[in-house]
Amino acid sequence: MAKKDKEKAKSGKKEKEKKEVLCPGDHAHGDLNAVKAEIPPLDTLFQLAELFKVFGDTTRIRIMCVLFQKELCVCEIAELLEMGQSAISHQLRLLRNAHLVKVKRDGKQSYYSLDDAHVREIYLMGLEHISE
Repeated sequence: MAKKDKEKAKSGKKEKEKKEVLCPGDHAHGDLNAVKAEIPPLDTLFQLAELFKVFGDTTRIRIMCVLFQKELCVCEIAELLEMGQSAISHQLRLLRNAHLVKVKRDGKQSYYSLDDAHVREIYLMGLEHISE
């Protein structure tokens, strides 16, 4: 038998072995191709993980909470959260970079609001989830 034929036979045997793998519960794995086809590309999943990291900070969540109510400037947010304006500005920059907050300029003044309805939905769904 030629070397290529031997390698092909080995790889075919390995594929067959993969499909017949049993779990500790003694059941055979089904066809997972449909599931695999629905997994987004790795770079998309990386971006999603980065988005959720932004939600992982209490200060940013508090900022989103007040912006959920009303469009505000940095000094109003700082007053509401009893924090310094520079700390608020830093967190707003991270929220803007993640496209969770948008800024509207009016002369020298900047007003912040949630970027779109999706951000509101994520925030509300998170609250609903932890309330269950």
